[in-house]
Amino acid sequence: MATTPHSTGSIFFASPVSSTAPVIGLHNLRKVFGYGDTAMAALDGVDLTIERGEFVAIMGPSGCGKTTLLNMLGLLDQSTDGEYILNGRNVARIRSTRKARIRNREIGFVFQNFNLIEKLNILNNVTLPLTYQRGLNFRHQQKASQLLKNFGLQNREYYMPYQLSGGQTQRVAIARALVNNPSIILADEPTGNLDSKNSEIIMDELTRIHREGNTILMVTHNPDLLSYASRVIHMKDGRIVKDIELTENRAHSIANKFISRRKAARKRRGTRRFVRGKK
Repeated sequence: MATTPHSTGSIFFASPVSSTAPVIGLHNLRKVFGYGDTAMAALDGVDLTIERGEFVAIMGPSGCGKTTLLNMLGLLDQSTDGEYILNGRNVARIRSTRKARIRNREIGFVFQNFNLIEKLNILNNVTLPLTYQRGLNFRHQQKASQLLKNFGLQNREYYMPYQLSGGQTQRVAIARALVNNPSIILADEPTGNLDSKNSEIIMDELTRIHREGNTILMVTHNPDLLSYASRVIHMKDGRIVKDIELTENRAHSIANKFISRRKAARKRRGTRRFVRGKK
Protein backbone atom coordinates (compact mmCIF):
# COMPACT_ATOMS: atom_id res chain seq x y z
CA MET A 1 0.00 0.00 0.00
CA ALA A 2 1.54 3.26 -1.10
CA THR A 3 1.98 6.11 1.34
CA THR A 4 3.02 9.70 1.04
CA PRO A 5 4.71 11.05 4.16
CA HIS A 6 4.24 14.61 5.27
CA SER A 7 7.05 15.83 7.49
CA THR A 8 6.37 17.76 10.68
CA GLY A 9 9.56 17.91 12.69
CA SER A 10 10.56 14.34 13.37
CA ILE A 11 6.99 13.02 13.12
CA PHE A 12 5.55 11.84 9.82
CA PHE A 13 1.90 11.65 8.84
CA ALA A 14 1.08 9.29 6.00
CA SER A 15 -1.94 8.90 3.77
CA PRO A 16 -2.71 5.17 3.84
CA VAL A 17 -4.07 4.99 0.30
CA SER A 18 -2.64 6.41 -2.91
CA SER A 19 -6.08 6.45 -4.54
CA THR A 20 -7.54 9.76 -5.72
CA ALA A 21 -10.94 8.76 -4.31
CA PRO A 22 -12.52 10.90 -1.56
CA VAL A 23 -11.51 9.73 1.90
CA ILE A 24 -15.16 9.37 2.99
CA GLY A 25 -18.33 8.79 1.00
CA LEU A 26 -21.70 8.20 2.67
CA HIS A 27 -24.80 7.32 0.68
CA ASN A 28 -28.22 7.25 2.38
CA LEU A 29 -26.61 6.14 5.65
CA ARG A 30 -29.09 5.19 8.39
CA LYS A 31 -28.64 4.06 11.97
CA VAL A 32 -31.71 2.93 13.90
CA PHE A 33 -31.72 2.10 17.60
CA GLY A 34 -34.50 -0.03 19.09
CA TYR A 35 -37.23 -2.07 17.43
CA GLY A 36 -40.86 -1.66 16.45
CA ASP A 37 -42.61 1.22 18.24
CA THR A 38 -39.42 2.11 20.14
CA ALA A 39 -37.26 2.43 17.01
CA MET A 40 -35.43 5.75 16.67
CA ALA A 41 -33.34 6.87 13.71
CA ALA A 42 -30.15 8.47 15.03
CA LEU A 43 -29.02 8.89 11.41
CA ASP A 44 -31.73 9.20 8.79
CA GLY A 45 -30.43 9.13 5.23
CA VAL A 46 -27.08 10.92 5.46
CA ASP A 47 -25.28 11.70 2.18
CA LEU A 48 -21.79 13.12 2.60
CA THR A 49 -18.51 13.31 0.69
CA ILE A 50 -15.29 14.40 2.38
CA GLU A 51 -12.07 14.92 0.47
CA ARG A 52 -8.64 14.28 1.91
CA GLY A 53 -7.24 17.36 3.59
CA GLU A 54 -10.55 18.91 4.67
CA PHE A 55 -11.15 20.24 8.19
CA VAL A 56 -14.86 19.69 8.81
CA ALA A 57 -16.77 20.96 11.83
CA ILE A 58 -20.02 19.14 12.67
CA MET A 59 -22.60 21.12 14.65
CA GLY A 60 -26.14 20.67 15.87
CA PRO A 61 -28.26 20.33 19.03
CA SER A 62 -27.79 17.45 21.45
CA GLY A 63 -29.30 14.24 20.12
CA CYS A 64 -29.09 15.29 16.46
CA GLY A 65 -26.75 12.40 15.53
CA LYS A 66 -23.32 14.07 15.61
CA THR A 67 -21.58 11.55 17.85
CA THR A 68 -23.37 8.64 16.17
CA LEU A 69 -22.01 9.86 12.84
CA LEU A 70 -18.50 10.10 14.27
CA ASN A 71 -18.78 6.55 15.64
CA MET A 72 -19.84 5.31 12.20
CA LEU A 73 -16.95 7.08 10.50
CA GLY A 74 -14.53 5.62 13.04
CA LEU A 75 -15.83 2.06 12.53
CA LEU A 76 -16.92 1.89 16.16
CA ASP A 77 -20.48 1.09 15.06
CA GLN A 78 -22.15 -0.15 11.89
CA SER A 79 -25.06 1.29 9.97
CA THR A 80 -28.55 -0.15 9.72
CA ASP A 81 -28.76 0.74 6.04
CA GLY A 82 -26.92 2.70 3.37
CA GLU A 83 -23.33 2.69 2.17
CA TYR A 84 -20.05 3.89 3.69
CA ILE A 85 -17.04 4.10 1.37
CA LEU A 86 -13.75 4.68 3.23
CA ASN A 87 -10.67 5.38 1.11
CA GLY A 88 -12.39 3.75 -1.86
CA ARG A 89 -13.40 0.64 0.11
CA ASN A 90 -16.96 -0.38 0.94
CA VAL A 91 -16.95 -0.79 4.72
CA ALA A 92 -19.73 -3.40 4.58
CA ARG A 93 -17.35 -5.75 2.73
CA ILE A 94 -14.50 -5.40 5.21
CA ARG A 95 -14.11 -8.14 7.81
CA SER A 96 -14.19 -7.15 11.48
CA THR A 97 -10.51 -8.03 11.99
CA ARG A 98 -9.56 -5.78 9.08
CA LYS A 99 -11.77 -2.99 10.46
CA ALA A 100 -9.88 -3.21 13.75
CA ARG A 101 -6.57 -2.78 11.91
CA ILE A 102 -7.93 0.19 9.95
CA ARG A 103 -9.20 1.74 13.18
CA ASN A 104 -5.81 1.29 14.81
CA ARG A 105 -3.64 2.47 11.92
CA GLU A 106 -5.62 4.93 9.83
CA ILE A 107 -7.97 6.70 12.27
CA GLY A 108 -7.07 8.80 15.30
CA PHE A 109 -9.72 9.43 17.98
CA VAL A 110 -9.78 12.46 20.29
CA PHE A 111 -12.53 12.25 22.91
CA GLN A 112 -13.96 14.96 25.15
CA ASN A 113 -13.42 12.85 28.28
CA PHE A 114 -9.84 11.91 27.24
CA ASN A 115 -10.24 8.13 27.86
CA LEU A 116 -6.73 7.69 29.26
CA ILE A 117 -5.90 4.51 31.21
CA GLU A 118 -5.58 5.66 34.82
CA LYS A 119 -3.18 2.86 35.80
CA LEU A 120 -0.69 3.68 33.03
CA ASN A 121 1.73 6.59 33.05
CA ILE A 122 1.55 9.21 30.30
CA LEU A 123 4.26 7.65 28.12
CA ASN A 124 2.59 4.23 28.17
CA ASN A 125 -0.81 5.77 27.44
CA VAL A 126 0.57 7.34 24.27
CA THR A 127 2.41 4.14 23.32
CA LEU A 128 -0.69 1.98 23.78
CA PRO A 129 -1.96 1.96 20.15
CA LEU A 130 1.50 0.87 18.94
CA THR A 131 1.56 -1.85 21.58
CA TYR A 132 -1.71 -3.23 20.19
CA GLN A 133 -0.03 -3.53 16.79
CA ARG A 134 3.34 -5.11 17.53
CA GLY A 135 3.86 -5.28 21.27
CA LEU A 136 5.94 -2.97 23.44
CA ASN A 137 9.42 -2.05 22.28
CA PHE A 138 11.92 0.75 22.78
CA ARG A 139 11.34 2.37 19.38
CA HIS A 140 7.66 2.79 20.15
CA GLN A 141 8.51 4.52 23.40
CA GLN A 142 10.96 6.77 21.57
CA LYS A 143 8.25 7.78 19.12
CA ALA A 144 5.75 8.47 21.91
CA SER A 145 8.40 10.44 23.79
CA GLN A 146 9.05 12.62 20.75
CA LEU A 147 5.35 13.34 20.35
CA LEU A 148 5.07 14.35 24.00
CA LYS A 149 8.05 16.65 23.51
CA ASN A 150 6.29 18.27 20.53
CA PHE A 151 3.33 18.93 22.84
CA GLY A 152 5.53 20.42 25.57
CA LEU A 153 5.03 17.44 27.89
CA GLN A 154 8.54 15.96 27.89
CA ASN A 155 8.74 16.51 31.67
CA ARG A 156 5.45 14.68 32.28
CA GLU A 157 6.20 11.31 30.68
CA TYR A 158 6.15 9.37 33.93
CA TYR A 159 3.29 11.25 35.56
CA MET A 160 -0.03 9.49 36.02
CA PRO A 161 -3.15 10.94 34.34
CA TYR A 162 -4.57 12.26 37.62
CA GLN A 163 -1.45 14.40 38.08
CA LEU A 164 -2.12 16.46 34.92
CA SER A 165 -4.33 19.47 34.26
CA GLY A 166 -7.24 19.23 31.84
CA GLY A 167 -5.29 20.92 29.06
CA GLN A 168 -2.28 18.67 29.58
CA THR A 169 -4.50 15.58 29.61
CA GLN A 170 -6.13 16.56 26.33
CA ARG A 171 -2.71 17.10 24.75
CA VAL A 172 -1.78 13.57 25.84
CA ALA A 173 -5.01 12.29 24.27
CA ILE A 174 -4.13 13.99 20.98
CA ALA A 175 -0.58 12.62 21.11
CA ARG A 176 -2.03 9.13 21.56
CA ALA A 177 -4.37 9.73 18.60
CA LEU A 178 -1.40 10.68 16.41
CA VAL A 179 1.13 8.04 17.41
CA ASN A 180 0.07 5.67 14.59
CA ASN A 181 0.34 8.40 11.93
CA PRO A 182 -3.38 8.29 11.04
CA SER A 183 -4.66 10.15 7.98
CA ILE A 184 -8.07 10.80 9.57
CA ILE A 185 -8.59 12.53 12.93
CA LEU A 186 -12.03 12.26 14.57
CA ALA A 187 -12.43 14.73 17.45
CA ASP A 188 -15.56 14.69 19.62
CA GLU A 189 -15.81 18.02 21.48
CA PRO A 190 -12.01 18.16 21.92
CA THR A 191 -12.17 21.45 23.87
CA GLY A 192 -15.47 20.84 25.66
CA ASN A 193 -13.92 20.56 29.14
CA LEU A 194 -11.18 23.15 28.70
CA ASP A 195 -10.73 26.85 29.42
CA SER A 196 -10.11 29.30 26.61
CA LYS A 197 -6.29 29.20 26.90
CA ASN A 198 -6.07 25.42 26.73
CA SER A 199 -8.74 25.33 24.01
CA GLU A 200 -6.54 27.57 21.87
CA ILE A 201 -3.52 25.29 22.43
CA ILE A 202 -5.52 22.24 21.33
CA MET A 203 -6.97 23.97 18.26
CA ASP A 204 -3.54 25.25 17.24
CA GLU A 205 -2.30 21.65 17.35
CA LEU A 206 -5.21 20.45 15.21
CA THR A 207 -4.47 23.27 12.76
CA ARG A 208 -0.84 22.19 12.53
CA ILE A 209 -1.94 18.62 11.87
CA HIS A 210 -4.35 19.81 9.19
CA ARG A 211 -1.59 21.73 7.40
CA GLU A 212 0.27 18.43 6.96
CA GLY A 213 -2.58 17.09 4.80
CA ASN A 214 -4.60 15.17 7.36
CA THR A 215 -8.39 15.05 7.28
CA ILE A 216 -10.07 16.28 10.46
CA LEU A 217 -13.71 15.91 11.50
CA MET A 218 -14.58 17.74 14.69
CA VAL A 219 -17.88 17.67 16.56
CA THR A 220 -18.42 20.90 18.47
CA HIS A 221 -21.08 23.09 20.06
CA ASN A 222 -18.75 26.09 20.10
CA PRO A 223 -19.27 28.50 17.15
CA ASP A 224 -15.93 30.18 17.94
CA LEU A 225 -14.13 27.04 16.73
CA LEU A 226 -15.50 27.43 13.22
CA SER A 227 -12.66 29.83 12.47
CA TYR A 228 -10.37 26.76 12.40
CA ALA A 229 -12.48 24.75 9.93
CA SER A 230 -12.72 24.74 6.14
CA ARG A 231 -16.31 23.53 6.13
CA VAL A 232 -19.21 23.24 8.59
CA ILE A 233 -21.99 20.67 8.57
CA HIS A 234 -25.17 21.38 10.53
CA MET A 235 -27.24 18.40 11.64
CA LYS A 236 -30.80 18.10 12.94
CA ASP A 237 -32.86 15.01 13.70
CA GLY A 238 -30.30 12.67 12.19
CA ARG A 239 -29.98 14.56 8.92
CA ILE A 240 -27.62 17.08 7.39
CA VAL A 241 -29.59 20.32 6.97
CA LYS A 242 -26.70 22.61 5.94
CA ASP A 243 -23.28 22.01 4.43
CA ILE A 244 -21.27 25.21 4.07
CA GLU A 245 -17.75 25.89 2.86
CA LEU A 246 -16.05 28.52 5.04
CA THR A 247 -14.22 30.20 2.20
CA GLU A 248 -12.88 33.09 4.29
CA ASN A 249 -10.96 30.81 6.66
CA ARG A 250 -7.31 29.96 6.22
CA ALA A 251 -8.21 26.30 6.68
CA HIS A 252 -10.24 26.49 3.48
CA SER A 253 -7.24 27.56 1.40
CA ILE A 254 -5.18 24.75 2.96
CA ALA A 255 -7.90 22.18 2.22
CA ASN A 256 -8.46 23.56 -1.27
CA LYS A 257 -4.78 23.09 -2.08
CA PHE A 258 -5.00 19.37 -1.37
CA ILE A 259 -8.39 19.01 -3.06
CA SER A 260 -7.16 20.77 -6.21
CA ARG A 261 -4.21 18.39 -6.44
CA ARG A 262 -6.51 15.38 -6.23
CA LYS A 263 -8.94 16.77 -8.79
CA ALA A 264 -6.02 17.29 -11.17
CA ALA A 265 -4.87 13.71 -10.49
CA ARG A 266 -8.38 12.41 -11.22
CA LYS A 267 -8.44 14.35 -14.48
CA ARG A 268 -5.06 12.94 -15.52
CA ARG A 269 -6.22 9.47 -14.57
CA GLY A 270 -9.39 9.86 -16.67
CA THR A 271 -7.36 11.11 -19.63
CA ARG A 272 -5.04 8.11 -19.46
CA ARG A 273 -8.02 5.75 -19.37
CA PHE A 274 -9.57 7.52 -22.37
CA VAL A 275 -6.31 7.25 -24.36
CA ARG A 276 -5.94 3.55 -23.49
CA GLY A 277 -9.56 2.99 -24.52
CA LYS A 278 -8.97 4.56 -27.93
CA LYS A 279 -5.99 2.30 -28.47
